[in-house]
Amino acid sequence: AGNATTALASMLQCRIDMAVPEVKLIEVDELAENLGGKERVMTAIFLEVEGDITGDIIFLLEQGSAGFLVSKLMGMEVDSSNFSEMEFSCIKEISNIIAGSYLNSLSTLTKLKIYPSVPHMQMDKVDTLLHAPMSGTKDNEQILFIQTEFTNDSQLGGYFVMIPDVESYGKILGALGIAI
Repeated sequence: AGNATTALASMLQCRIDMAVPEVKLIEVDELAENLGGKERVMTAIFLEVEGDITGDIIFLLEQGSAGFLVSKLMGMEVDSSNFSEMEFSCIKEISNIIAGSYLNSLSTLTKLKIYPSVPHMQMDKVDTLLHAPMSGTKDNEQILFIQTEFTNDSQLGGYFVMIPDVESYGKILGALGIAI
């Protein structure tokens, strides 16, 4: 998360602080509740993970946070409820850098080769955003949930969700020295 904050601050050319992230394993069916409810509108970036581990990554931003980041990057106010194609591209790149930083840190920590796919972005209600990635989690009972709060002049809320396939859980925990 620290690497993601540094990358974000460098990209936006401003000071960004980060609260200590809350990291937990949660039940798959608790994810929407942890994101503020099924009806909440958010911006989500989806990436597939390949290499020594496989699975999915979702980086979710609160709508106001996404708007703030795009406004800061573009140097003008934007309407976060109606992004243009260029604004979608900006938030996609910001999210890609943040998710890439998380994955690079995990790769360094575990010594596993981890590669992200090209990101896909969607803005919608949490229930809709989670439908496709959660449909493949029948074998997984838990997912890794990281809630991150960045601050500048205002608080920026983001969520990082890692959904490794079942075999990858063992590889990650083994690389971290955790017996399963």
